[in-house]
Amino acid sequence: MLRVSRLLTAIIAWTTAIVLGGCSQGKPEDFYRSGIIYCSESNPINFNPQLDTSGTTSDASSHQIYGRLLDFNPDSGRIEASLANSWQVSEDGLTYEFQLRKGVTFHTTDYFTPTRTFNADDVIFSIDRWRLPSHPYHNVSGGRYAYFESLGIADNIQEVARLNSYRVRIKLINRDSSFLANLATDFSVILSEEYAKQLMQKGVPERIDHYPVGTGPFKFQSYRKDHYIRFKRHENYWRDTPRSERLIYDITPKSSLRLAKLITGECDAIAFPSQAEVEVIRQRDQLELAEKPGLNIGFWAFNTQKSPFNNPDVRRALAFAIDKNTLLETVYFDSAVRAKTLLPPASWAYQRDADDTAYNPVLARKLLNDAGVPEGFRMTIWAMPVERAYNPNAAKMAELMQRYLAEVGIKADIISYDWTTFRRHLRDGAHDSVLIGWSADSGDPDNFYRPLLSCGAIPSGTNRAMWCNSNYDRLINAALKTENIEQRKRIYQQVNRLLYEQLPLVPLAHAYRYQAYRSGLSGMSINPYGGINFAGVEKKL
Repeated sequence: MLRVSRLLTAIIAWTTAIVLGGCSQGKPEDFYRSGIIYCSESNPINFNPQLDTSGTTSDASSHQIYGRLLDFNPDSGRIEASLANSWQVSEDGLTYEFQLRKGVTFHTTDYFTPTRTFNADDVIFSIDRWRLPSHPYHNVSGGRYAYFESLGIADNIQEVARLNSYRVRIKLINRDSSFLANLATDFSVILSEEYAKQLMQKGVPERIDHYPVGTGPFKFQSYRKDHYIRFKRHENYWRDTPRSERLIYDITPKSSLRLAKLITGECDAIAFPSQAEVEVIRQRDQLELAEKPGLNIGFWAFNTQKSPFNNPDVRRALAFAIDKNTLLETVYFDSAVRAKTLLPPASWAYQRDADDTAYNPVLARKLLNDAGVPEGFRMTIWAMPVERAYNPNAAKMAELMQRYLAEVGIKADIISYDWTTFRRHLRDGAHDSVLIGWSADSGDPDNFYRPLLSCGAIPSGTNRAMWCNSNYDRLINAALKTENIEQRKRIYQQVNRLLYEQLPLVPLAHAYRYQAYRSGLSGMSINPYGGINFAGVEKKL
């Protein structure tokens, strides 16, 4: 309670400054009267989630600007119709045919006016962009499609064909029981082929990812780095017309300042309240807190391409050196459960009796000695500079781990940068180890196992351990070749055993997801399968 009281004192100071200083970003008053203000935590990399796995980019674009062929029902997790209103799958599981929805309009903006509605050409363009290196847009904006690369989807697609203006056929090379789920994720957005052609003719194709056009509930207006993103209602949205005329993301990196703005009403909803702030929110009548078990995993990954972290015994020693229970109590409070494997308890493939490492510093030092790691060995722990549900305070966790490692003769240096630089250096493999995590984009277990640890996920940058094991890849591939749930569970149990033996990463926690907002908002909900969606949210004045 002392921690909460101190935080509340700090929040009062922030709110006083805000009230006295007025609107910190100088935003016009009409946004407050007719729009929703969302305090986000960072800048998006761009406005195309095909190109980036960051939740910040997804939150700013996937559900606001774009649509997908399929969607997940946020309550049941079942796949539902979206831009495709029906689909058929062949008996061998290799051919998918999608009937597309008619009359769906793209955004009309200051920089683009569509002459036609959504059709098969948009689906083919959007998929072929990320799957075909020969596609004219493939290398635009860097040509990296981390999510799709990490899953190896492109290599498994034999053909994407136009049967008519509103029917598309996709043929696979090998059966993939997660394929439909992958088409419903935040990354499988549909772009405008007509807009892309116009930009290519003008010689500015990269604008497609920075001045976006989609079929979603809001259309992009403007973006000022470190300040705001502005959206306007898409009046011709094919679903129900969005209830809010305007939407603005107030980019506010400091968590306590986001909460202060929420309390004063400068923001209607905020991203990623810290665990200490959750208690403050619960104590205030004008604030609401939605909560759901998260489909996520926070973990400590070792760079297995560096010595001595290429030795499983060294990785095991480091895992035994830390007390996971203390980390959970100190960083997550009561908002997470201890992780044994990559899969959270909410997953249908969760293994309750899976093996787990225990705190044993004596054994840790013995394993280090046996592996030839000397006393005083120095390593780095990279700590995320941003808050995420799966790790709300990586810096604090790194400090605790630093002390544990010192007890077994390891000197750990904590490294952090701004989020963009941090992720770039991680991709380059500059780290010894990193505290990071993953939020699932679908309910399929493959959405954890493949992006995080498969060989194919190393180039994409989602495999932070940079670990490649042929037996692991063989097992997760075998799990996709059957629709039988019990058979898939048995395969994933073998996967869990292999990961326990090899420990390329240490699973730490599965955290609850929170969404904090003012009581005047209706329609706010947590989507466990992806980013935030403001289409059905209304502000009551």
